[in-house]
Amino acid sequence: MNAATDKGKNWFLRGGLFAKYVLALVGLVVFVLAVNGALETWISYRGIKGTLTDAMSEKADATAKRIEQAISDLERQISWVTRASSNTIELRRADYAQLLGQVPAVSQLTLISGQGRELLRLSRQTTTVNSNADFSRDTRFTETIARGTAYAPAYFRDGRPFMSIGEQHSGFNAGVTMAEIDLRFLNDYFGDSQVGRLAHAYVVDGKGRVLASSSKGPEVGKDLAALPQVAAVLSPSGRPIASGKDVDGNAVLTTATAAPNLGWHVFYEQPTAQALSPIRDQLVRIALLIALGLVVAIIAGTILARRMLEPITALRTGARRLGAGDFGHRIEVKTSDELEELAGQFNSMATQLAETYSDLEAKVKERTRDLAQSINELKVLEEVGRAVASSLDLNAVLPTVGARALEITHADAVLIYGYDAAQRSFNLTQSIGIDAATEGHHRAIDAANSPLGEAAAKGEPLAFPDLTTNADYPPDHPLRDVVVGAGFRSVLVVPLVDQQGVLGALVVLRKAAGDFPSSLIGLMKTFAHQAVLAMRNARLFTEVDQKSHALEAANATVREQADKLREQTEALKDWNKSLEQRVETQLGEIERIRRLERFLAPQVAQLIASSDNPEGLLDSHRREVTVVFCDLRGFTAFTEATEPEEAMNVLREYHAALGKLIFKYEGTLDKYAGDGVMILFNAPIQLADHTARAVKMAVEMRETVGPLTEKWRNRGHSLGFGIGIALGYATLGQVGFEQRLEYAAIGSVTNLASRLCGEAKAGQIVVSRRVYGMVEPYVEGRAIDDLALKGFNHPILAAEILSWKGEPSAEAAAE
Repeated sequence: MNAATDKGKNWFLRGGLFAKYVLALVGLVVFVLAVNGALETWISYRGIKGTLTDAMSEKADATAKRIEQAISDLERQISWVTRASSNTIELRRADYAQLLGQVPAVSQLTLISGQGRELLRLSRQTTTVNSNADFSRDTRFTETIARGTAYAPAYFRDGRPFMSIGEQHSGFNAGVTMAEIDLRFLNDYFGDSQVGRLAHAYVVDGKGRVLASSSKGPEVGKDLAALPQVAAVLSPSGRPIASGKDVDGNAVLTTATAAPNLGWHVFYEQPTAQALSPIRDQLVRIALLIALGLVVAIIAGTILARRMLEPITALRTGARRLGAGDFGHRIEVKTSDELEELAGQFNSMATQLAETYSDLEAKVKERTRDLAQSINELKVLEEVGRAVASSLDLNAVLPTVGARALEITHADAVLIYGYDAAQRSFNLTQSIGIDAATEGHHRAIDAANSPLGEAAAKGEPLAFPDLTTNADYPPDHPLRDVVVGAGFRSVLVVPLVDQQGVLGALVVLRKAAGDFPSSLIGLMKTFAHQAVLAMRNARLFTEVDQKSHALEAANATVREQADKLREQTEALKDWNKSLEQRVETQLGEIERIRRLERFLAPQVAQLIASSDNPEGLLDSHRREVTVVFCDLRGFTAFTEATEPEEAMNVLREYHAALGKLIFKYEGTLDKYAGDGVMILFNAPIQLADHTARAVKMAVEMRETVGPLTEKWRNRGHSLGFGIGIALGYATLGQVGFEQRLEYAAIGSVTNLASRLCGEAKAGQIVVSRRVYGMVEPYVEGRAIDDLALKGFNHPILAAEILSWKGEPSAEAAAE
């Protein structure tokens, strides 16, 4: 009893001592490694986070500057179309069209007058002139007038971001050009090469909506104002934060840079999980290091404890391993006592068991290998069957057939030949293991006196164990040179035939010499039947497809002929209607010309008569016109002191001289009022240079009437000639009644021209300062002191035209 108690106590003490050694070493190693790993992880985390944040901040700053620079470049390009030299709608339209062609980001340009009315709107699809839309209360217009240049907040249309840039024209109340910018070009600044493989970037406007984004960023137009990092920069303090959330709620490291001139913010972000992946890798390495230290500590503890437990532990472990089937294990005990003898008996028993188990294992492996081969062959046949059923394209089926044949035969190469019945030859269609592009006679093999033709004629495979010594294989056969030259020795030819005839042959090549097993040849026959079925299905499908295309072509031809006949019938009907309409049109034009020539210049009457909408040209409308008013100085006193017949002669000479010049410069004679004559330019027919025409005509009138006044003076009549010219808007249209119609202009511009004419002295041409500004490059003139004119509350700026210089040269215009 005491002996048993002492024995149990000794085992307990040995087991406890072993545990103490192992636990002490393991605890010490794990503690040291864990503390070291924690310190390294914290330092690495701070460094990686700071590096990533600095790098993304630099990219965000650079991108924000590029965006502001791009908008500034657009502003500079837009300001080009506000030049003062483009003083007509046509010139503005030409400038706008050129800008749209040169700057893809500009999608639309709008010209707004100084009163806030739309004069021209030009896009790549449409052009609108004089729509007169009211922009006077539009903040884009008012901001531009106040600042000279204004950026409107971004907006979205059809899911695309836009913004407007307003540029004020030079000159008093000259108007505004409003450009609509398509902001999709901002996506070019967020390419994957610029943003990086793991990060994503985007830019938001002042409301938190996405204007542009990288490929991994949020969608354009999405509202991100609720995200913490976006809300932080949009808050009054505007301080960015270093971490936030993406649209999916995942944590991200983020940096933001503002574009202050635009009110936008550029964000660069990277998922926290990806950014801190090096920390995760470092933790894995630390875990592996701790595991390795744990293993080393356990081994060291085991070695220390083994000195006491080695003999008994070795016997116990050896018995357990032998019982588990490890018959190669040998128990090593060097105690020179009964334990060593017992270990020898265990080792002898293990040797006998190992021999018996090896024989049994070899038989099981052999049976398993045969079963696996059979299963593999069945799988290959199943795959070929699926390929036949799933595809009607022979080019897709034959590579599968060749690959599976190579797999089940364990060969080195496979060739598939198709049979041409007309040429009685086999043509290479698919090859695996030999380059299909290799030149040689093997690409087309004559069926006569050929192993391929012989196998097809018999309907059975032919096997050649060794081509280098086999006398049955023709020495001059085209396939022999390629096969032997490529290092192959044994060949198996499997015919591809069915009840309808020969389709081709399957050639299996091996580099090793030897017979092909009969089981393999039988399997290849079954395999060949599957390939034949695939080829027959593909050919049938091709024939059906060709016939279907032929039917479709015939049907299309019939429809085309019917459409042509219907088109010819409709064309004949349209021709008859066209003849009737042309007759009516000619009659209408004759009548219109007759009516118009009563009060318009002949060329103007012809132009209005040939217009598609002649009545529209004479309807009441508002337009900018140049008005010329001229009369004779001293004419009232002249009529009082002379006979009426003489006064009429003077007027006939006077009107004849002026009429020729009015028609020459395509002016519209508004009215005669004794010696007073009023001429309109740019109405009803629009003229791009109407102001220049009016001034040039006035100069020539002065030169023409001058000799007349000398002639009249010789006859005792003291008469002078004065001219007044003004530029402005007037209401134009027909006045009068049915039997007598006149085309007239109503507005302050006509009164201004009349008052300027009244201020003009004999031989003097007085124009408004606006007229002088339009023709200043072409004339010599001088400014006149402000004039207090009747009917005008404020002094009028005026100038005198001394002479006409002509249009400046190209070099002078450029200066």
